[in-house]
Amino acid sequence: MRLSEIAEFLGGELEGNGSIEITGIAGLEESQPGHITFLANPKYKPKLYTTRASAAIVTKEIRLDRLALVKVDNPYLAFAKVIPLFSRTEPPPMGVHPSFIAGEGGSIGQNCRILPYVVAGRRVKIGDRTTIYSGVYLGDDVVLGEDVTIYPNVTILHNVQIGNRVIIHSGTVIGSDGFGFVPQTQVYHKIPQIGTVVIEDDVEIGANVTIDRATLGKTHIRRGVKIDNLVQIAHNVVIGEDSLIVAQVGISGSTRVGRNVILAGQVGLVGHIEIGDQVKVGAQSGVTKSIPPNSVVSGSPAVEHNLWKKSQVSLLKLPELMKAVRDLEQRVRELEKTAQ
Repeated sequence: MRLSEIAEFLGGELEGNGSIEITGIAGLEESQPGHITFLANPKYKPKLYTTRASAAIVTKEIRLDRLALVKVDNPYLAFAKVIPLFSRTEPPPMGVHPSFIAGEGGSIGQNCRILPYVVAGRRVKIGDRTTIYSGVYLGDDVVLGEDVTIYPNVTILHNVQIGNRVIIHSGTVIGSDGFGFVPQTQVYHKIPQIGTVVIEDDVEIGANVTIDRATLGKTHIRRGVKIDNLVQIAHNVVIGEDSLIVAQVGISGSTRVGRNVILAGQVGLVGHIEIGDQVKVGAQSGVTKSIPPNSVVSGSPAVEHNLWKKSQVSLLKLPELMKAVRDLEQRVRELEKTAQ
């Protein structure tokens, strides 16, 4: 594509030669002549002077003569929009493969792609333009919305509802039993898990995620939630709209997570607490109590982020402090001997 076409597609301001032919897209360091790159973080601006790219997507305040520029409000978002223009990924063939096994009472919408060795239980409903890759299992009464993509070897157990435009990556299990047991003397009695899982529209779920069904009622993933790989979401959890759940997070049962929450990598939440809207929890934090809206917390147990940073600085000074205390103790002993 010509650079001027890309600028028009993005609604950006073109600065430089719009007739440059763009043949690919890459990062600042990996780019070659003919590529378009982007700069979202100002600290990487020096790389604009060394990149081999022919053009860059930048913010409007950037000034640079050596490259043609497309200036936009949000270069990262613009970059994401340009990537599909140069993607060579081909969709699977349209239609249902003969090896598809379906129980009675189900339905398949129009223009679906169902690849080999997919198994669906009874009364499964598959919406229009849905793509299901090989090795997927859909239990009885599963409902899939429109434009859903399910990658290989996903398991969606009975009575789970999936909204529109949901993406589920390989190895994920949705609707497995919640971890519920009643202690009886020295043994544990299983609590039947008879609830469901509801996943709303525009959710993306990474690889090897587990989302447990509710004991009663539903485990609820609301619209626009993005879940990274290797996340565990327990029974009766609710996650609010547009929240980000990063890799290896574990959320215990009956916890409610608000809107636009960010749980960074390896965060752990105990059960039966509430995380308010717009909360950010730092990586490897252990959250043991409810957090009010608009808070930023870190550490284990999690505390206000600035307090946690100060405590970490103090911790690094602890060896020096211990040495000072030992010196003071020695001086006190010497003074006590003198006083005697």
